[in-house]
Amino acid sequence: MPVSTVFLALGSNLGNKEENLHKAIQCIGDKVGDVVRISAFLKSEPVDMISSNTFVNAVIMVKTALAPYDVLDITQAIERDLGRKEKSVNGVHKDRIIDIDILMYDDVEINDGRLVLPHPRMRQRDFVMKPLMEIMTEFK
Repeated sequence: MPVSTVFLALGSNLGNKEENLHKAIQCIGDKVGDVVRISAFLKSEPVDMISSNTFVNAVIMVKTALAPYDVLDITQAIERDLGRKEKSVNGVHKDRIIDIDILMYDDVEINDGRLVLPHPRMRQRDFVMKPLMEIMTEFK
């Protein structure tokens, strides 16, 4: 069974943010694959939304035998299981207990109505790029 490398961005701005990230990482390890790298947690201000709640963000590297759409379905289920009520729609972002975004899946490129890989806005977001660079540097 082939194994792929997927990078996931995690964010939380409600409740015990660090605990929310730890729970998500545990669920990802249980359901998606082996979590082989975890960045430091980074505090950040909300981007593209109005909220008084700051975020805690991280990026993880996972080795998985799942296809990209399976990773998407499972990470969205994890978000719901951990209490996320609604997804962002039409660029309107809401506070969230947990957000899990697929940044990259090997060198796969997808751009359809359901999934865009690599993540289209990751390069504009320091709260994604700093932790991503941290674990990619270790990965090389």
